[in-house]
Amino acid sequence: MVLGLGLGADPSSERYCGGARFDSENKGGVSLEAADLFRTLFHTVLILAFLLPFVFILTALVTLEGVNKCSSFDCLGRRLGPRLLGRDDSEQRLVKDFYKILNQVNTEEIPDGIKLPDSFNQLVSEMKNNQYDARTFALTLRAMMEKLERDIRESKFSELMNKHFAASSIPKGLYCLSLHLTDEYSSNAHARRQLPSPELLPVLSNNTYHHFVLSTDNILAASVVVASAVQSSLKPEKIVFHIITDKKTYAGMHAWFALNPVSPAIVEVKGVHQFDWLTRENVPVLDAVENHHGIRNYYHGNHIAGANLSDTTPRTFASKLQARSPKYISLLNHLRIYLPELYPNLDKVVFLDDDVVIQRDLSPLWAIDLWGKVNGAVETCKGEDEWVMSKHFRNYFNFSHPLIAKHLNPDECAWAYGMNVFDLRAWRKTNIRETYHYWLKENLKSNLTMWKLGTLPPALIAFKGHVHPIDPSWHMLGLGYQSKTNVENVKRAAVIHYNGQSKPWLQIGFEHLRPFWTKYVNYSSDFVRNCHILEL
Repeated sequence: MVLGLGLGADPSSERYCGGARFDSENKGGVSLEAADLFRTLFHTVLILAFLLPFVFILTALVTLEGVNKCSSFDCLGRRLGPRLLGRDDSEQRLVKDFYKILNQVNTEEIPDGIKLPDSFNQLVSEMKNNQYDARTFALTLRAMMEKLERDIRESKFSELMNKHFAASSIPKGLYCLSLHLTDEYSSNAHARRQLPSPELLPVLSNNTYHHFVLSTDNILAASVVVASAVQSSLKPEKIVFHIITDKKTYAGMHAWFALNPVSPAIVEVKGVHQFDWLTRENVPVLDAVENHHGIRNYYHGNHIAGANLSDTTPRTFASKLQARSPKYISLLNHLRIYLPELYPNLDKVVFLDDDVVIQRDLSPLWAIDLWGKVNGAVETCKGEDEWVMSKHFRNYFNFSHPLIAKHLNPDECAWAYGMNVFDLRAWRKTNIRETYHYWLKENLKSNLTMWKLGTLPPALIAFKGHVHPIDPSWHMLGLGYQSKTNVENVKRAAVIHYNGQSKPWLQIGFEHLRPFWTKYVNYSSDFVRNCHILEL
């Protein structure tokens, strides 16, 4: 009877609903509302009749699994949701429990004498055999990782020490080359011929030529600098090289350039012992630096003794090792500060380090207007590379020292040694040399607490206010310690500088950067071949 309500029943028949009579004449909204109500109730009953058995079954399953602890509908939903969606949250619960155990183990002390597996496979095997619980497994894993970190750290410091010794030593091939050339100087008159020839001596003080100064005891490196400059020059006949070396290397250096002329360029080789001006009276501080026991021990002593490696990062340790290179107490490394006195007749020179390669004609450097400044140099504070081109005074000086803090600005831009245009006329009007001496003395008095790194820090002070920035494309640095140097940038630079420990003539040199240097090595020389130079 109910199914017929409002569903096509005879309009003339009577209808009943809860005792109320509705005849066919009733056209009001009451009969329509009643019909809607009955339809809604009917559909609701059908849905509940269909779902209740499933709800009962799922509730029973949850209760059997111990989920009856959930006291809220939200909790019940979180438990039932993954099952209704076909997912199991047991893995999530396992991960959360493991995180909890890891956090607990991270704050605990590792027991002394704990026996650690040698590998992860061994750890898994012992875990199965000994039936480790999760806490024991996590604690063992933590101990293994900490031991691995210590081992890696110690290996890194050992690597840095070995690299320091490799960079400070003389390779067998270079020693062989110097020894054989020195012997050749003593036995071969041609190796002792005057450099340059007598008729060219006036050119050594002729300011219409382009004068380069190179101070080094490395014969092979000097040969590469000279060869690369001459081969890259558009006017090699205008080039004059003034090479300064020490007494022990002089014979071999002279013999090399006497036997391997770079005509039409001109080369002069002189030893420090041949400069009358270089006396103890004129260079008192350098004499002290070379002979002071404490200073020599600092540069030649045990670099590990007294060092707290646990509080030192490998990068900081590497910087300290570089600062303790014996070259920094070599007179040859300080000679550039005396150029106006060593070459009193020259007006302008370009000073080059022995670890550079010239790839472009440098004659335009003599046309640069330094605007009355003494030193034309590339600034090293205006690049994104934190290793090479982001250096300020704070990178070189100890600003906790009161004298440094009083006179210097930590944010002042640093500049590069290694390829510098020096106006010697302007230099002679300054007190740069005296300032350099003063600060060297102060650093010695302070037991080297004002700075550690060689000749650049005192030069940064001495040349303060006397530096004219030149375009960075003239001088690219970092090829001796920046393994990620962009090769395309190297190709475009006028002068590339292998400053750092990884010199191209050493086995620790970077292989992808070495060819820029070796292309200028004279492999046709019997001395180079017989000494097996760069047979790495």
